Amino acid sequence: MRYSGLAVLMLTMIMTGCGATPDAPEKAAGLTVREDIVELRAQFVPQTLTAETLHLSDGDCEALLHLVDAANAIDEIFTVQAWAGNPEFASRVGALDGPNAAAARDYYRIMNGPWDRLDHHKPFLGNQPHPPGAGYYPEDLTEAEFTAWIEAHPEDREVFTSLHTLIRRDGDALVAIPYSEAFAASLERAAKAMRAAAAATDNESLRNFLNLRADAFFTDDYYESDMAWMDLDSTIEVVIGPYETYEDSLFGYKAAFECFLCVAQPEDSKRLEIFKSELPFLEKNLPIPDEHKNLDRGSESPIRVVDELLATGDTRSGVQTIAFNLPNDERVREAKGSKKVLLKNVMQAKYEGILTPIAHAVLPADEVDRISFEAFFQFTLHHELSHGIGPGQITIDGRDTEVRLELKELYSAFEEAKADVLGVYDIYGLVAKGVMGPEILESLPWTYTAGIFRTTRFGVAEAHGLGMVLQTNFLLEKGAVEITPEGKFRPVPALFEGAFRDLAHELLMIQAEGDYEAAVAFREKYGTVNPTMVAAIDALATIPVDIDPSFPFAKKDK
Repeated sequence: MRYSGLAVLMLTMIMTGCGATPDAPEKAAGLTVREDIVELRAQFVPQTLTAETLHLSDGDCEALLHLVDAANAIDEIFTVQAWAGNPEFASRVGALDGPNAAAARDYYRIMNGPWDRLDHHKPFLGNQPHPPGAGYYPEDLTEAEFTAWIEAHPEDREVFTSLHTLIRRDGDALVAIPYSEAFAASLERAAKAMRAAAAATDNESLRNFLNLRADAFFTDDYYESDMAWMDLDSTIEVVIGPYETYEDSLFGYKAAFECFLCVAQPEDSKRLEIFKSELPFLEKNLPIPDEHKNLDRGSESPIRVVDELLATGDTRSGVQTIAFNLPNDERVREAKGSKKVLLKNVMQAKYEGILTPIAHAVLPADEVDRISFEAFFQFTLHHELSHGIGPGQITIDGRDTEVRLELKELYSAFEEAKADVLGVYDIYGLVAKGVMGPEILESLPWTYTAGIFRTTRFGVAEAHGLGMVLQTNFLLEKGAVEITPEGKFRPVPALFEGAFRDLAHELLMIQAEGDYEAAVAFREKYGTVNPTMVAAIDALATIPVDIDPSFPFAKKDK
């Protein structure tokens, strides 16, 4: 199969739009639907994402077709990871009938389950409570039971806390099932498609990565393929496998499957190459004692600007990703650093359709024009760069461990908060060093402040949302952001750098010391949305919370 003469390559999703809205208890499915389902669905504005692909070779175009098949298999896996009951529940959702059925089905698709990810996982279909361990653990498993089992069976600790196992009951016992076994059928389909893509492409680095990643699906060992992904030098940028732990709100141990298919934008990527060499400076510049800095971490850290062609799995659920920093394996980061990938077409869509109207609503009227796409773009870049610096592997009382294991379910929110805070703090540092021009500071405080409300609308049940609430309350306390008598939010630029330095210190020391109790205390102090913020968020009701992307697929000369 080949493409020729296509200006735009467009790829479809596995689950094409359904709708989601309720009302009349949908008798056909036996489900109750929230009365405001139409309004909930309207929070996500449909957006068609396209990308220029004329520069792709015929081999790469054929490879992309195979990778779409692999992405679809990955989506199947995540659907079960999100909730083991999803496959059966989906048939009930499909049977919904009534004026709001389309909205209800759509919202179920967007949320990848019957719980609202923007509203503390409250059910919008049916009344079943959300399992905090998603599909990774038995739904009735408590933190206390899991912890007690580990204490009684210390030999199980490593496999039970592994990123790549499911926990299930076997009679009175708990057992760990490797992903390679639990998802064998879907992984086999994904691997077959990836090997076909590897055979089609004429890019050696892409071929090597795809073959190694296909092999990794059956060993649950992703180290070699992660190392190969760091060496990937291809017009096609593909991420496929288990990565983030956001979905596991019980412990934050388990990795969710996701897939990005992207096409590189080499000119934009080249413009950002200068920042690769600054990572040692950014690590050294962290506002914590040197013994907590990771001064020996690899600093290759390529930066890629891409347009997204297709997203499935974890990244397709709820709020859409605008950038990512991978891999998460600390062994790879120690050796090679990490890769920062910015999804420019997604960022542009969110800036124009969401951030700009939010700025008009929350900033003082005479300061709205201080925001800029360049500040949004640079903040996002430095957020991702910041995931690759700071504590990762740590030692506590002579015991080698990782920050994610010590902070448990709070790790993701604190890591996202850290990345946000360092994203601002590092820009100030690079301006002071002369690497960036001072003009960026003329828009950064206002762009960041408007962005507070883009992110807090995700809800504190979501890692990015909680992370931003923590930041905002700290900045309000320090006076770096102030609330006007009219209920608008104004940055105080003179206090920005100092406040972000102080906040970076607080978050980094919690990570460096693996201090779960300090993280809990910090969340309790700063993790509540204050009434003025609630009012500001409520005033944004007519502005979409996020985009609902579609990826149309055009094929030619089959």
